[in-house]
Amino acid sequence: MPRYAYTALDSRGDEKSGETEGATAEAAANSLKSKGLFPIQIAQIGGAAAAKTAAPAVRRKGETSAATPAPAAAKSPKAKRSFSVKFPFGVSVSAKELSGFTRQLGTLLKAGMPLLRGLEVLARQERNLSFKGIMDSLADDIRSGSNLSDAMARHPKVFDRLYTNMIKAGEAGGVLDVVLDRLAKFQEKSLQLKGKIKAAMMYPVIVMGIAVGILALLLVFVVPKFKQIFADLLKGAPLPPLTDAVLAASELISTHYLIVIGVSVVAWAAYKAFRNTAAGALLLDTWVVKMPIFGELILKSLVARFTRTLGTLLSSGVPILQALTITRDTTSNARVAGAIEVVHDRVKEGDPVARPLESTGVFPAMVTSMIDVGEHTGQLPDMLNKVADIYDDEVDTSVAGLSSLIEPILIVFLAGVVGTIVIALFLPIIRIVQLLT
Repeated sequence: MPRYAYTALDSRGDEKSGETEGATAEAAANSLKSKGLFPIQIAQIGGAAAAKTAAPAVRRKGETSAATPAPAAAKSPKAKRSFSVKFPFGVSVSAKELSGFTRQLGTLLKAGMPLLRGLEVLARQERNLSFKGIMDSLADDIRSGSNLSDAMARHPKVFDRLYTNMIKAGEAGGVLDVVLDRLAKFQEKSLQLKGKIKAAMMYPVIVMGIAVGILALLLVFVVPKFKQIFADLLKGAPLPPLTDAVLAASELISTHYLIVIGVSVVAWAAYKAFRNTAAGALLLDTWVVKMPIFGELILKSLVARFTRTLGTLLSSGVPILQALTITRDTTSNARVAGAIEVVHDRVKEGDPVARPLESTGVFPAMVTSMIDVGEHTGQLPDMLNKVADIYDDEVDTSVAGLSSLIEPILIVFLAGVVGTIVIALFLPIIRIVQLLT
């Protein structure tokens, strides 16, 4: 039977080397794993080809690159010194990068790799220096005896309360790899949902930007030339009201642009100040979910996020009251957050979730009905995730419908803006032609 030289890690993350037998490299790797060792390099002794990658059992998980350190890098964790990078202007870690990290770490743990070694492997291959510094910091904390959830809690800008509480629940239940898998799925679904909303908003934003640019060019460069022509040919005769309005707007923008900029800045600052108040946030967020065209789409996305967040937390072992608090704090809409707060208080008094949720009047009847069924059958987390899937599909349908509806509306709007200016400039020309004839 062929013999293989191996390098492996034990349960404490210490490196072990030796020889083993196996019909194939995969059989040798499985033999090592049965002894509590995680193989990181296997080479057949005297064979023509050496298996210089990680054990095949790990490759089938899709983590070949993550689980295959180069021989020169395979050093004892005790001898490894991490290099942390600190940035004075904050941490820059995208949601996509965090989702990838969660997915990879969960896969490595499921394959049998120790947590500390998994963090070191991911840090070594990370290209974002800011995120690499955080991974190294996590590894240092784990090496010092800290829990992963406590280590992550020291980086709240990257790992929010939802993330750290789910990790804490996974550590308490001994199912950290399962929780990481759920977290990764949650983050991937959230990214998909945000992408759908952005896709729905992108087209109108682009068209509105083009409309504003065309309007500014006409008012600054074209309309002033017509103003001089009208003054020379009409000899002080009164202009049509529409023409006067367009000329006044042109003069305001072209000659008093500093005033326009100043008023715009003050208006934006006033909006932000009002938005930061509790009453202002509630008023604006209530209007957002009720506004025409986009309100229904935004409400569906909020329902999908609420149900998926709560379902993911409950399925990971987070207590219901704590899960409601985290869900409320991670909701971006004040109207929905207020409704979740009402549910939290009623559940604290002993009520089920569905009844107070229905009394808020925020969530559709189908949502509360399915949650009620989930409570009665003891499958609330699964039912919440099913509701989230349904509303993800609803968002898809709404995006497709909005795309076909918004396009003609925006075209008519753009034509109306340009047409108004053109008509305003042609009305005096008609009068000039009448005077000349």
